[in-house]
Amino acid sequence: MIVAGFGYRSGATLDSLRDAYRRARLGQEADVLATVEDKLSLLHDLGADIRRPAVGISSKFMQVQETETVSEVVLAARGVGSVAEAAALAAAGPGAQLLSTRVVSEDGRATCAFAIGEDE
Repeated sequence: MIVAGFGYRSGATLDSLRDAYRRARLGQEADVLATVEDKLSLLHDLGADIRRPAVGISSKFMQVQETETVSEVVLAARGVGSVAEAAALAAAGPGAQLLSTRVVSEDGRATCAFAIGEDE
């Protein structure tokens, strides 16, 4: 399973998420979209737009994920180096690996990272 994980600011738009997804996907299509539970509403809109399910991941489950990118701001706010990377890894399951580290949308409001689960 391939998962696109997202992190985004409160000012992010659907276009912000679309752009981050497009930049991160590297020719891949995600099976599932994921983000932290309290940010799920906008991701549902993207999921409907590209016909993929969107899931929310608990902060506690995301915090045990080791991310390649570490943003000090995100670490202080969320307890994880990258919400996008942690969401992708958590949703892809045990043994998941990043296909792409977080990529930032052109407007700087959204990030996206891709991970693949062991069952692929």
